[in-house]
Amino acid sequence: MAIYKIIDIVGTSEKSFSDAAKNAVIEAAKTVKKIRRAEVTKFDVKVEDDRITLYRAEMNISFEIER
Repeated sequence: MAIYKIIDIVGTSEKSFSDAAKNAVIEAAKTVKKIRRAEVTKFDVKVEDDRITLYRAEMNISFEIER
């Protein structure tokens, strides 16, 4: 039986929401192994001078716990 842990992370990108989500998983994978699922829970943007300057994807990442 596998046991999974879920963590909250935020990815960012200056280009798109898609890149923000991808960046979050890439960065999480540097320290978390056996990632099984990633769910975007929220999108938002940073706005400066009436322009979007940063896309953010808040995500839940689930991974298998090793025993």
